[in-house]
Amino acid sequence: MERPLPQPDDDSAPYWEAAARGELQMQRCTSCRRWRFPPRSRCPHCGSDAMAWERVSGRGTVYSFVVAHPPLLAVFAARVPLAIALVVLDEDPQLRVVGNLLEVPIAELQIGMRVFVDFETVAEDVSLPQWRRLGPRE
Repeated sequence: MERPLPQPDDDSAPYWEAAARGELQMQRCTSCRRWRFPPRSRCPHCGSDAMAWERVSGRGTVYSFVVAHPPLLAVFAARVPLAIALVVLDEDPQLRVVGNLLEVPIAELQIGMRVFVDFETVAEDVSLPQWRRLGPRE
């Protein structure tokens, strides 16, 4: 079994194209200037269809997390236990992204941990946003 890959649609394709370049970009309404994620065709705040893609800092805070243990799909068996985090981006407390939390011992996981985005290339032209712990001075 192969690892499942994102299936971009008209709304999400620019997100995945940016990720493949190692950039974290989010949709932003050009009418009300609010961020939105996941990508969609209309702003959930003002209803406008006017939007732009903007690069974000890629820094945030762990809002919540879960640790996945077996049984999982066989393709993920070598990666367990696997920490999956919901990260609040610095740009907006309502802007939240899910991804694996890499290289943090399970016993050290905590809500409020500062993280930064990193990208894992999983196929040609496909990279997934992942999270790593920021150092104390970053």
